[in-house]
Amino acid sequence: MSTQKALFLEKLGGKLFIQDRDIPEPGAGEVLIEIHAAGLNPADWKINGFEGILKEFPAILGTDGAGIVKKIGTGVTNVAVGDKVLFQGAYDNRHATFQQYAVTEAEIVAKIPANLTFEQAASIPLALATAALALYNQKPHGIGFDAPWEAGGRGKYAGEPIVIFGGSSSVGQHAIQLARLSGFSPIITTASLHNSALLKSLGATHVIDRAAPLSELAQAVQAITSKPITVVYDAISDADTQNAGYDMLAPGGTLVIVHCRAVDAGKVTSEKEILYILGSVQFAEHRAIGKSLYARLTGLLESGEIKPNQVEVLPNGLAGIPDGLAKLKAGISALKFVARPQENA
Repeated sequence: MSTQKALFLEKLGGKLFIQDRDIPEPGAGEVLIEIHAAGLNPADWKINGFEGILKEFPAILGTDGAGIVKKIGTGVTNVAVGDKVLFQGAYDNRHATFQQYAVTEAEIVAKIPANLTFEQAASIPLALATAALALYNQKPHGIGFDAPWEAGGRGKYAGEPIVIFGGSSSVGQHAIQLARLSGFSPIITTASLHNSALLKSLGATHVIDRAAPLSELAQAVQAITSKPITVVYDAISDADTQNAGYDMLAPGGTLVIVHCRAVDAGKVTSEKEILYILGSVQFAEHRAIGKSLYARLTGLLESGEIKPNQVEVLPNGLAGIPDGLAKLKAGISALKFVARPQENA
């Protein structure tokens, strides 16, 4: 078989449609993966309104994938044909995941342990990368904490508080889990209170109602800990949360944001850092820490130290993705949509 089905975006602001395309061949250091599950992310609908990111049209979207290795390029030793793997794709037609087959570099592929399904595995790559790269990549591309999967990193930041806005989001859930592995305490997050049990099972020590006025948030945090807040991870990153997070930071602290900067210019000072993170291990500046993470990711998943999001499988394979993106745009909580591209075979 030399062709496959893929979901294409005709142009910026255009429609999504399914069409045949060639199956790419892996080059040196690459693997070809038959995609059995592709996760949806907010970036997949937001990118339709941004010029300059997509380089070719019609374009294939999707960056979360899980499936079976079908071919390997020269020099690949960490995986073999037939292995079940997860990987983070990229927004180009060779690497994107809203198709039945894609290639990626073997050094950022991890085997799926037996305790995870393809669908669960496909919920992990982008959200985990967005959390991990911000916390553990070196400056200026991250805060530069020692990674908990590296020697000496586990529990290193015991007793240091961290605040995570949007704990029930996919990124927020992974930020909580990594903070737990790093030893941060207390781990304070905002979320709908009906998600409290889930977030505490992942490592949050305190859950503040996301419906509470942001003007009262700093006081609520101070009631939990008297220590200075040097890390706020804003997985929501609208203007209100960015400003609230920046306000509660102590001098020398870092506000991590996942969308464009919206902190009021008049309050910005050189004493506080704002880190805008694009969470992709495909980027050159993130590749070293990405390789380190993926080399140990299978073990972290097998042990349950990193858990996947709760998933909902969309019907109709690739054809179900447009409706899934519309639902994602409307807003969901503590849930990841996943499609099965092979259903279109």
